[in-house]
Amino acid sequence: MARVVVVGTGIAGLITAYRASHEHEVILVTKDELAESNTKYAQGGIAAALFPDDSVASHVEDTLRAGAGLCDPAAVDVLCSEGPGRVRDLIALGVEFDRINGELARGHEAAHSARRVIHAGGDATGLAIEVALLHAVRKLAVEVHEHTFMRDLVVQNSRVVGIEVIMPDGTVQTIAADMVVLASGGAGQLYSHTTNPTVTTGDGVAAAWRAGAVLADVEFYQFHPTSLAVPGNPLVSEAVRGEGAVLLDENGHRFMLDVHPDGELAPRDVVARGIAAAMERQDGRPVLLDATALGRDFLGERFPGITQVCEQHGFDWAEQPIPVTPAAHYWMGGIRTDIEGRASLAGLYAVGEAACTGVHGANRLASNSLLESLVFAWRCADALGTDAVDLAPGRPVVRSELPAVPTGDVPVSRHELQKLMWRLVGLERSLAGLREAASVLAGWVAVGDTADDGEDRNLLALAQIVVESAIRREESRGAHDRIDFPETSSDFLFSLEVFQPVHEKVHA
Repeated sequence: MARVVVVGTGIAGLITAYRASHEHEVILVTKDELAESNTKYAQGGIAAALFPDDSVASHVEDTLRAGAGLCDPAAVDVLCSEGPGRVRDLIALGVEFDRINGELARGHEAAHSARRVIHAGGDATGLAIEVALLHAVRKLAVEVHEHTFMRDLVVQNSRVVGIEVIMPDGTVQTIAADMVVLASGGAGQLYSHTTNPTVTTGDGVAAAWRAGAVLADVEFYQFHPTSLAVPGNPLVSEAVRGEGAVLLDENGHRFMLDVHPDGELAPRDVVARGIAAAMERQDGRPVLLDATALGRDFLGERFPGITQVCEQHGFDWAEQPIPVTPAAHYWMGGIRTDIEGRASLAGLYAVGEAACTGVHGANRLASNSLLESLVFAWRCADALGTDAVDLAPGRPVVRSELPAVPTGDVPVSRHELQKLMWRLVGLERSLAGLREAASVLAGWVAVGDTADDGEDRNLLALAQIVVESAIRREESRGAHDRIDFPETSSDFLFSLEVFQPVHEKVHA
C-alpha cells in the first residue's frame, strides 16, 4: 500500500482522496479548514451531456470553440464522454441536484449550445458537492491535517518524495510520501478584484515550479464578467444571464448586442471585455445587470444565495438592476499534466485548477471546471503508482526554460502586487504595461517564514511567471488580450510550456 499525500480539499482533492483511499494510505493536507476551497463558492453548476436532446459531441464542440484553438482534443473527449458517468457517481455519493417533477433541473450558460448545466440549492452547487464529499471522505481511514501550509515539495533523485509543511503551531515538518497529488487550486489572489476566496494563492503551482515541473498556459487567466461591484466582489453567476438577465450601461442601453451576436451569452472573455469597455466609456463606473424581468419568486428560488448577498449590500435585485464588474475567476494554466493527472516530475500529480490538462485552452467554457476536477481526479486516483510520462499533448507546444524569478530588496506588499496585476496584467495587456509590471515585480522580495509569508512568496513568483508568458504571446486569444497585438495569429497556435531547472536543489 503506497502512501499518498493529497494537498487541497476542494472537489479535486476530495475525489482523489475518496477514490485513492480504497487502495492506498491517504494523507489529506489543507492550509485552512477542511471545507474551505473554491469549490464551496461555485454557483452556476456542473456541465454534462445528461439529457436526450444533448450529446457528448455537442459538448465537445462547445468546449473546443470556447478554448480558442488551444484545447487538447484528447483531453476534451475524456472530459465530455466520462463526465455524465462521473456526475452520476456524485449523485450516488449523496449530492442532491435540483429537480423539477423528479427530473434533473438544468440551466443555460454562455457559449453552450444546449441547456446542460445542472445545479444544487439553486446557486449553491459547489457547497452541495463539498458537503457530500466531506461526508464520504470522513467515513474513510484518511489522515487529515488542517491549518497546515505546504511550503515546498521534497525532491530526491529527481523524484517527489513528500512535502515540507508549516504546522498549526508554526513548526516546520516533512510529510513523507510515495506520491504527492496537488489539488491546491488557482491563484485568484494575484488580483485586487477576484471572486476567489483568500486561500487561492497558487501554492501548489508555485511549489511545483520551484521543483522543476513543467507549467503550461499560465498567461490565460479568466475574468468572470459579473461580480457584484462591492468590496469582496461576490460572484453573480453566469446562470443569471442564462435565465434571461441582461447587461445595461448607465443610459439603459443593452450594449452587449453591439459587441457579439450572442449578447450576454457570448464567451466569457468577450463579455468581460465588453463590460470593461462600457465601464471605460462611463469613467470606470460599473455596468448594470438587470434581472428584474425574472420576477421575485423565481430569483429567490433559483438564486437564493445571490439574493441574500444582494440584500446584505442593500440591493433588491427583483426591483432594480445591480452594479457589476469583471473579476479574476479561473486560471486555465497550471501544472502541465497528462489525462491521468501525472506531472513531468516522477511522483508528482496535479488535479483541478492547479493542473493544466489542456481541456480549457485559452478560455474555459462555463461550468466545465467542476466537471474537469471530478473527471480527472477520478482518473488520477486510479493511475496512482505509475511514473511521470512524456507529456505528449494533442496540440502543438513550445517549451521554454525560464530562469529563476529575480528578487529585489523591497519587501513585497500583497495589496500592491494585486493592484499592479489588475492594472497591467488584467483584462487588457500591452508590451509596455507588461514590461513595467516585470520591472516592478523584480524589485520586490518575499521575506519571513510564516504561512502568510509563504503565500506572498508564491504570489510574487507566479506574478512574474504570468507576466513573462504574457510578454511572449504576441497575439490576442481567449482570455489573453494584447491591445498592441489585437488579432489572433496562427503563428501562436500552440501552448507555451515553461519550466525552471532546479538540479535537485529543492529540499533534497
